[in-house]
Amino acid sequence: MSARLWRRGSRLLPEGATSGRAQPAMRIFGRWARGPLLPVLRLWRRNIQLRVVATTLLMSVAVVLVLGIVVMGQVRNGLLEAKRQTAISQADGGFAVAEDLANNAHDGSDPVSGQGITDPGSWMTGIVEQLASGGQGVYSVVALSSQLSSTSFTGEPGAAMRGPRASADIRPEESIPAELRQALDRDPATHRQYGTIVRPDGSSESALIVGRRLTDNDNGQYQLYYLFPFTQEEKSLSLVMGTIATAGIFLVVLLGAIAWVVVRQVVTPVRMAAGIAERLAAGRLKERMKVSGEDDIARLGESFNKMARNLQVKISQLEDLSRMQRRFVSDVSHELRTPLTTVRMAAEVIHEAREEFDPVTARSAELLLGQVERFESLLADLLEISRFDAGAASLEADHSDLRDVVHRVIEGAEPLAERKGSALLVRGAEAPVVAEVDARRIERVLRNLVVNAIEHGEGRDVVIRLAESGDGSAVALAVRDYGIGLGEGEAERVFNRFWRADPARARTTGGTGLGLSIAVEDARLHGGRLEAWGEPGGGAQFRLTLPKVAGGTLRGSPLPLEPGDARRRTVAIPAQGRGSAASGAAGGSGGSGPSGSVSTVEEDSGRGR
Repeated sequence: MSARLWRRGSRLLPEGATSGRAQPAMRIFGRWARGPLLPVLRLWRRNIQLRVVATTLLMSVAVVLVLGIVVMGQVRNGLLEAKRQTAISQADGGFAVAEDLANNAHDGSDPVSGQGITDPGSWMTGIVEQLASGGQGVYSVVALSSQLSSTSFTGEPGAAMRGPRASADIRPEESIPAELRQALDRDPATHRQYGTIVRPDGSSESALIVGRRLTDNDNGQYQLYYLFPFTQEEKSLSLVMGTIATAGIFLVVLLGAIAWVVVRQVVTPVRMAAGIAERLAAGRLKERMKVSGEDDIARLGESFNKMARNLQVKISQLEDLSRMQRRFVSDVSHELRTPLTTVRMAAEVIHEAREEFDPVTARSAELLLGQVERFESLLADLLEISRFDAGAASLEADHSDLRDVVHRVIEGAEPLAERKGSALLVRGAEAPVVAEVDARRIERVLRNLVVNAIEHGEGRDVVIRLAESGDGSAVALAVRDYGIGLGEGEAERVFNRFWRADPARARTTGGTGLGLSIAVEDARLHGGRLEAWGEPGGGAQFRLTLPKVAGGTLRGSPLPLEPGDARRRTVAIPAQGRGSAASGAAGGSGGSGPSGSVSTVEEDSGRGR
């Protein structure tokens, strides 16, 4: 089923796709956002001491916050309860005094001066002043008229004024909630409610309001309130909060410092061990950890040093064994040259006279000469490897046109290619490709690659490409076959000595398994590199990249490692014939996808295919 398409401007987009204009902006924003975070994330991943200390600080802050919230809640509840009890006790005492004064006022005496008085307004003012005289700054007293009173506090014409009374600079009617006044009109019992005291300047503060409906000296109903502001409680709560915050900050810093010191005592030996391990890996086998004390870290250091000593002994033994093996191979190879020369001379004499023998003996003479030549090739490879191992290989570099090297290799490999049914194709030979190389060694590398490509090419074409970088700093040769290819991970092992892609595969040209190992060493001797790519059933490609000047620095290769006709690429590109694909493979990227296998060898031990 074909995908649904949507038209956007002059372009058709698949369903669910968006225009690419927003994608660069999103990528730029993502890079901008990640930029400052990358160093922090890198430090976080690499520094265990930082992670432990940061985790300790975060957990300490969380604990301090939880404890602070709990303590502040307990303190607040305690202060409110104490305030409530004190306020109720104080208010009940004041209400009792007001009731006694009202009961005693029927004889006409003023509650303060004792003189005869009948004005309810003056009596109310005296009551408020008397009740508030002992609570300056602690509470305020307010008297308001009740809806049940027969005479309003505002009075009638000719009546005494009975407006709101207050003992402090507050707005009485705005400070007493309407619902509390209604509650007192319904029920004469004591009522309490949290409210807000409103000052004449417009400021306000929280308070506990306790009120009761009482009777005045004229048997009129009025409401008496005690207002207890939370000023002192708020100061106490602020003091407790500041103390807890100061103690919490000090505790967090102290715990962070303790964690830093403790973790440092553990991490420092680990870092020391990591540094010594890196130096051991670099070949400095005499490095040891400094051990002090008898704790776990000291035992770790002793175990590490013991491991290092054993490793040094084993490596020394292996190095001695390796030297003995290399010397043995070199000595045996040199010693075999003389008898092998004699055997070859005898084999050539017998081979030249084979026509005088019976068919069986003549065939034996041919086989004898072929095996002697194969033995000579093996002996030459062993001698060459021994020279590389001993560091005795030398480079005889001269300016050479790599096209001439390619033509010589093709002429030598054509008989094998004809027997296999493969065609040898050359791309990129239109212009000279000149570099300072040892032509003999490069020819040996290319011959090995071409012969391997023919051997594993399943009778298909073998393409040889030449190229020179645009800045003139490097040249490259690539050999591409379309045979069995390389499986996953095989491109990494293909340069190992004596390794074969398929040991059970029938081979017609013999081989020692040292060809690619020698080729790697030849490339390294030039300051270049030899790389391999392959995919199962899709063939393989080997790329030799050399600096234009022997020993120069390589910054890239003019040819891609992964060819343009690789299977992974042809999934999204219309299929082409093998010839056209080979001719266009010079472009593309040097990486490999998940279906392929890539290996780059610059300066490691010898490897072979």
